[in-house]
Amino acid sequence: MMYPFQVTFILALILFTLKGQHMNSCTVTPKDLYIELGSDTVVDCKTSCVSGKIFWTLNNKRIDERLSKTINTSLTILSLTNFTQQRAMLQCHSANTEQVLGGTFISTYTKPSKISCKLHYKTLSEGVPQLFTCNWQHKINYSQGINYTVFVSSSSDSMSEMCSSHKTRCTSTNISGKIYLTSYFNVTVRATTNAWKTYSDPQEFYPYSILEIVPPKINVSVKSANNVSIQWKRSAARSREDINCEVKYTETVGNKTPEVLSHILKPGENGNVSKKLNICTKYNVSVRCALKSAPWSEWSPEKEVLTELNKSDVKLHLWRTVTKPDTNGIRKVHAMWMPIPATCDGTFTYAVRQIPYKQHTTGVNYTETLCSNSTCNVEVNEDEHRINLRVFNHETLFAEDSVYVPATAGSLRHVTEIQTSAVDGVVLVSWTPPVQPVRGYMIDWTHDGKQYYWNESKYTNTSLFDLLDKKQYNITVTPLFDDKTGHGSQAVQICSRIGDPANITIDSVRANDRSATVSWITKSQEECSGAVINYTVFCSTQEGPTLNVTVDSTKRDVFLKDLNPNTQYSIYVEATASTGTSKSRESLFKTKTFDPRMIKVLSVSGSIVIILLLSLGICCTIQWKKFKEKPVPDPGHSSLALWLLPDHQKGMCLFQAFSNPSESFCDRVYTEEMQKKPARPSARGHNPAFDEAEEYYIPTAARTPNLQIDKPDEHVETHLCLSEESTELLSMRNKPGSPYRSQSSVEKPDQRTDKLSMRFPVKQPEKKPLMTVYVTLNMLKEGPLRETESNSKIQECIRSE
Repeated sequence: MMYPFQVTFILALILFTLKGQHMNSCTVTPKDLYIELGSDTVVDCKTSCVSGKIFWTLNNKRIDERLSKTINTSLTILSLTNFTQQRAMLQCHSANTEQVLGGTFISTYTKPSKISCKLHYKTLSEGVPQLFTCNWQHKINYSQGINYTVFVSSSSDSMSEMCSSHKTRCTSTNISGKIYLTSYFNVTVRATTNAWKTYSDPQEFYPYSILEIVPPKINVSVKSANNVSIQWKRSAARSREDINCEVKYTETVGNKTPEVLSHILKPGENGNVSKKLNICTKYNVSVRCALKSAPWSEWSPEKEVLTELNKSDVKLHLWRTVTKPDTNGIRKVHAMWMPIPATCDGTFTYAVRQIPYKQHTTGVNYTETLCSNSTCNVEVNEDEHRINLRVFNHETLFAEDSVYVPATAGSLRHVTEIQTSAVDGVVLVSWTPPVQPVRGYMIDWTHDGKQYYWNESKYTNTSLFDLLDKKQYNITVTPLFDDKTGHGSQAVQICSRIGDPANITIDSVRANDRSATVSWITKSQEECSGAVINYTVFCSTQEGPTLNVTVDSTKRDVFLKDLNPNTQYSIYVEATASTGTSKSRESLFKTKTFDPRMIKVLSVSGSIVIILLLSLGICCTIQWKKFKEKPVPDPGHSSLALWLLPDHQKGMCLFQAFSNPSESFCDRVYTEEMQKKPARPSARGHNPAFDEAEEYYIPTAARTPNLQIDKPDEHVETHLCLSEESTELLSMRNKPGSPYRSQSSVEKPDQRTDKLSMRFPVKQPEKKPLMTVYVTLNMLKEGPLRETESNSKIQECIRSE
């Protein structure tokens, strides 16, 4: 008994919970909304889950708060008017937390427009039309299929369905009982999808205004050699009204523009048109007609016709161009004419002869030049001539024509002030006529100097058609008098149409870290390229925006700045002219991580520092080497002696430089040959220095300390002039192994008389204690100059003491 109660309680609890969740939910309705383009709509935002105000965004852009209206604490509505976006995302946000409470997509659609319909026939038999076809336009982006339905209605009847289609064209094969030829009717197109449905505006039609009649049946015949006649029967519809017709002639050979002639058929009149066409030429002829304000019928089946050759209708249209005379007075004449078509029966040859005008008489034979089918070149002097062209058919004269060539100094005038302009491939030419009366003007033009075209006009202006696209033409206007021609006047070269600017090729890109220099070259493949107004360089990364810099037409490079280091960019250059634009291919480059100019400066500076350091090191090395290589005195070749203090040196005659001993009478130099004595062994042991050295003695009458200088190769002894006071030299007894030899001043009377000596009497100074000095000499191995320098240094040392 408790089970039903428990189930009921559980169900009630679930319903209450769901109701509470529903009451506290936030959402936007309706979802995936479709509205007609330019219409109004209202969107709701349920705000039960939050408190406070809300705001709306459309494609993440905030909407004016005035369009939003709060109904209560749980509902806010948004009113959108004249909505024109194709598809947009609408969201509702909490004003306190900016949290998205809900959203929807709004898409727009349009209704079909520009409806056009016609009544036409299934077969070529006339009567009541069997078909009804309508076309319309519908601009919409909808991925799923759209089903279109065409309805017709009259003022008294309801809409009747005519046909259905998934395209913007529909044909009905059953119009019986729905459309009446005598009354107006409306056409409406309905477009239907799974999400929306719309109707076009009704379009009113009158049956005979949309009736496409049956193409006429034509007959083509040649009345004479080149006179073609076309006949056809008019349509039975609207026999009391005029019918418009067109006759089209198209040459079967070559891509010629068809020639179309208009013709109006009066009530009850059938078609009959005659026209002279080019001789010996095949044509395709067709006709079409239409009721007043109605669409044209289809072109009738084409009929082919071949015109015949008629001698009386042959027009050669002979003309010439004349160059200026050369140094010999010879002018080149380029004769040209319209040849007889190759489709004509017969064998035709052409001959040209130039006849001096003064000798232009009948019955005189002149040399003829056989020429090609349409041009011939001959030469004339500066006199006036007449160029005569004769055409032969099987060696029988068939046609003849001539043209006048004025003398170089002729009195005939020429036109002036030639003006040219080009519009959509058509060149307009105008000029001022000469004072003399003329019968017309001949205009010739060429784009390569080989292929010429010419046309005669009776007016002071003309238009040149069928020109080659974007080609430069030379145009000449020549006045025509009675049977003569004046001098031609050439206009300034003009292009049939100005094309796009020249082709652009990016030449180089020199990239730094934050800048780049882009240069380009232009190369025109057409002679009529448009004049460039400016160049624009576009630069972009794969993710970043596109930058552009514009320069004038004189520049061929541009400097890009504010780039990112170590980033790849794509660039292209666009040239702008008044006639269009052209751009180069895209090119890629990558900026440097560091500025290469700074790296270059640092490299140069570092190289200079390295060179300076190397130079300084080399200099120091050289100086150190010189210091190390300075000669060091060898104690084994020097002597040790006592030297007086400065007070004892008074009255002393210092020795002079060895190299010039004669400068002082106090010194005497004794050479090896005069004073050499065998060395005496030392009483206190053997000393190698004494074994190798040889002693020299200079006798003196007084006890004078002497300074002995020993050299390996030469020994020179100089003795100082001192007082008779004895000086005792230092002894080597206390210094065994010393390389300095001990010297003493020893008086030997018996020896003083053996050798000459010089004395200089001086006053005896007071006795003072002796000072020990060391005097050393460099090893004098380099020669006399070094010896002299060493002696001078010794003297300076002695003087300083």
